[in-house]
Amino acid sequence: MRERGKGDGRGAAAAAGLALLLVAAMAACSTVGVVRFSWHEMWASPIFLNLRAPRIVLSVLVGAGLSVCGAAYQSVFRNPLTDPYVLGVSSGASVGAAVAILLGLEAYMLGVGACALLTGLLTVVAIYRIASIGNRMHTTTLLLTGVCITFLMSAVISFLMVLRQDKMDSIIFWTMGSFASASWMDVAIVAPVVVAGVCVVLYYSRDLNLLLAGSETARSLGVEVERVKRVLLLSTTLMVAFCVASCGVIGFVGLVVPHCVRLVMGPDNRRVVPCSIFAGGLFLLMCDTLARTVLMPSELPVGSLTALVGAPLFIYLLYKNKKQY
Repeated sequence: MRERGKGDGRGAAAAAGLALLLVAAMAACSTVGVVRFSWHEMWASPIFLNLRAPRIVLSVLVGAGLSVCGAAYQSVFRNPLTDPYVLGVSSGASVGAAVAILLGLEAYMLGVGACALLTGLLTVVAIYRIASIGNRMHTTTLLLTGVCITFLMSAVISFLMVLRQDKMDSIIFWTMGSFASASWMDVAIVAPVVVAGVCVVLYYSRDLNLLLAGSETARSLGVEVERVKRVLLLSTTLMVAFCVASCGVIGFVGLVVPHCVRLVMGPDNRRVVPCSIFAGGLFLLMCDTLARTVLMPSELPVGSLTALVGAPLFIYLLYKNKKQY
């Protein structure tokens, strides 16, 4: 029987080190904000317990989920430039969330998440069908498909905002990304989905390595290629949908984090995926902390900060690899 998701000591040590760093960062970020706490005051403060703590936990969960999704997408599509945002999956999920808001489904526990999942899945299927040529996926077609879908979804959201101007503020929230309204209910909804999705990707991390070599090679080595792709795309899209439903569209996390992890740890997904969990949580936690503190008492959309990091990196990767495309 083939061993799945089993990494080596170096990967485990790196993941453990990142996990400790993440815990330390969460503790440090807990004391930073418009209202500052001492350690003994913090645990008795309603502001910390009801506002700041769920925001910190949710940002870590979303960062972990999006970065693992990016690592999986890059292997499934065999392209280091893909992530849920670049491919338009996040934008597709945001349309479902916007429709749910207009229909008043945010009052239901999974109303927004279910609609975001549906449109996110439809977006993935569309991308897969359009960009596939036989068993191969042309990079240019893939990226152009993602760009076109992103513009299309943005146009749909703009139309919805004009149609229902009374809901404009709520919809704008999804397009910019923010953890300002994070609650323990959001954490309770997102956490099981992210944990389950991450476990699925970890389980198939060896298969992801083989998919990088091509579908035919993976199939000859015993991988049930189409089934593995379906399971991975479903689980990752589920994560993206619920992340988008909880905090809106946050771009480039799935591009920046796995790419940086691969630079340090190498291409083996049995190292990349575990390290991306904690590196992604750390990255988005720090971005959100900057978003809520750099212009206190005002707040920046966290999506703008991730884009400031991710967009230049995306341009650099395109330039570096342009001869291959």
